[in-house]
Amino acid sequence: MMTILLIEDEKNIAELVRYNLEQEGYRVLSARDGEVGLQVVERERPDLILLDVLLPRLDGLEVCRKLKQSQMGCHIPVIMLTAKASESDKVAGLELGADDYVTKPFSPRELVARIRAVLRRREALTEAPRFHCGQLEADWERHLVTVQGKPVRLTPKEFSLLRTLVDARGRVVSRESLLETVWGYDRAIEIETRTVDFHISQLRRKLKTESQRLVTIPSSGYQFVTDEVAVRR
Repeated sequence: MMTILLIEDEKNIAELVRYNLEQEGYRVLSARDGEVGLQVVERERPDLILLDVLLPRLDGLEVCRKLKQSQMGCHIPVIMLTAKASESDKVAGLELGADDYVTKPFSPRELVARIRAVLRRREALTEAPRFHCGQLEADWERHLVTVQGKPVRLTPKEFSLLRTLVDARGRVVSRESLLETVWGYDRAIEIETRTVDFHISQLRRKLKTESQRLVTIPSSGYQFVTDEVAVRR
């Protein structure tokens, strides 16, 4: 049984979400503020976290930042719950490593669909065991990436971007396709495509000597290059 942690201080919303998720067969844990939520993560290691943005003591964005910087929570998918509908607020959470967001008010049916989509994407990342190219090695199942034998600390979004581009086997992947695959969006808007560019730039910085394998194709998207001649150009 999958365990979901709901970090939400509004009692009515928490009860509604808990009821609907339990009807779908999930085990639901609850926390009313950010600090308690982090304690529950450390103790229970849930399969997914539903995280409200406006929380007492420690807000959702800070909770997300702490999770994604920690060994215990960096690989747990996070869906942000927010009453803020502006693009900048949503992008802030995504750039901190959140996997998706749902804007209040939301329907329980939509929330369940988002949860399933995020869990499917996370499960898909563990299907193929290992990848090796040049000085880059990746163990998809263990979420480990090394360059020249040294570990590279990637956020879940960076890891998913790398996996998606590698799995494309040399094909160019559009920003819109990356948004759909990695973030679960069914459409793209300007600020969201800039979010892809931001994560790609961070991924390149961390891959160091292997960063040239991530090639920008103008007006098209990105490509992972395995050919050594192409990399040296």
